[in-house]
Amino acid sequence: MELASKKISDLVVGDRVDCFFIVKRVDLKTTNSNDKKYLDFIFGDKTGEISGKLWEVPAAMETMFKESDLVKARGTVTSFMNSNQFKIDRIRLSSEEDGVDPEDFVETAPLKNTFMLDEIRKFILSIRDEDIRRVVEAAVEEKVDKIMYYPAAKRNHHAIRSGLLYHVLTMLKLGQQIAGIYTTVNTDLLYAGIILHDLEKMNEMESSELGIVSEYTIEGNLLGHISLGVKNVDRICDRLGTPDEKRMLLEHMILSHHYEPEYGSPVKPMFLEAELLHHIDMIDARVFDFNLAVRDLEPGTLSESIFSLDRRRIYNPKL
Repeated sequence: MELASKKISDLVVGDRVDCFFIVKRVDLKTTNSNDKKYLDFIFGDKTGEISGKLWEVPAAMETMFKESDLVKARGTVTSFMNSNQFKIDRIRLSSEEDGVDPEDFVETAPLKNTFMLDEIRKFILSIRDEDIRRVVEAAVEEKVDKIMYYPAAKRNHHAIRSGLLYHVLTMLKLGQQIAGIYTTVNTDLLYAGIILHDLEKMNEMESSELGIVSEYTIEGNLLGHISLGVKNVDRICDRLGTPDEKRMLLEHMILSHHYEPEYGSPVKPMFLEAELLHHIDMIDARVFDFNLAVRDLEPGTLSESIFSLDRRRIYNPKL
């Protein structure tokens, strides 16, 4: 019997459907009760994500699926910790005969990547200090192809296609508003720090053109995007002959934007624009994660524990 197909945002508990999904994550796990293997998926489409479980895994399927695969899955929508979950009855890889395009199933930033890049370039042109502007221009233009599709993270905030562009642009807009209130803010430094702070995530992570991260690179694991970012700015400044203090200020903003040593920053911010960069980064990440936590949550209920929000359960108000 032909079953209905729905987008993730339209799924409700009790639905029995045939759906196409992008695999955003898949892990082979073992149950605590009887040591049976099962596949634990995170499925995605343009409208969101849903957890999926294949409880009885044939041996041939244990390694069949990987990140960025387009699959067709049949199953039933259930509820776990107030969130929808997809109980899989049958699953297979999509084929050409299905006539579907993987890009139609990938969650993307809400603004077009070409528009976001143009807007970021306008902010770059507004940087009055020529030395700083040239460094930022060089850093962006070297990565202009990859930045069009790269996410800002593997699993947490802005882990969507073109998420890095969206993260940077929303931070720039927030920084612009803050600078309009506090007139002592040096927007040249603030805009430069915002644009540069996460660029090396494109070398920290391996992403498909669908914006799905498969793994962290060797450099990403050993050095992280903060160290890689400082190295990259140092290289560009060497080439451009950037004055030492301006180089140092840009590098300090990258080094300190995570604020705490346990999150990768060896120093805390030591001038105003570096301090603002950290808080603008946190605000933008938290807004994204709060919105994501309640997107599919019934009003008046609590989410499961959200790792990126200090393992808090988030409430979706009835208002």
